[in-house]
Amino acid sequence: MPLSSGSLGYIAIDGAEGSFRGASLVVDFRGIPMRFYYTDPIKPSRLERVLYGNALEVYLREELILESLLNAVDAKPSLWICREPDLLAPLKTFTKGKVLFLASSLRSPMDAAGNVESAGEPWVYMVQADSVSAPLRVVFPENTREDEVKQTAAVLVDAAKTMELLEPFGRIQKALALEDKE
Repeated sequence: MPLSSGSLGYIAIDGAEGSFRGASLVVDFRGIPMRFYYTDPIKPSRLERVLYGNALEVYLREELILESLLNAVDAKPSLWICREPDLLAPLKTFTKGKVLFLASSLRSPMDAAGNVESAGEPWVYMVQADSVSAPLRVVFPENTREDEVKQTAAVLVDAAKTMELLEPFGRIQKALALEDKE
């Protein structure tokens, strides 16, 4: 899979109200959309719920939605970002590239953009992406090497110069809401 430098891929999967759907948005470092894909809602039947049991949600989220979204993207981003921690491992498996979970934090800003600190949990770091905002909580897949953490933090800092890193998730939600109304 060739990497498209200077782009970030965002992936979101929602399972609200018994219906599952997902979307992927690839943006350049200015936040300008390059690719957008989404799935139609999937509402499992009662029979499917019985047959799949506790594995139904995992099957729908990972194999049907996540894998199909990732296969649709032809311009592979330099980094995939999710907002559901349970998607991190399957996202890593399917993309075989750099992936992370990204969330805001309530911590005070660190000294300078690019600062990276362990959050005290395995593979969880605080990354100061810009010089004024609160640091971001970044969770990496298990066994991520320290040099990969620093390289990925540098990508986030570079992108944060021209865009708000968590904002594309809001666009995905709004786009899916528009699709629901049509």
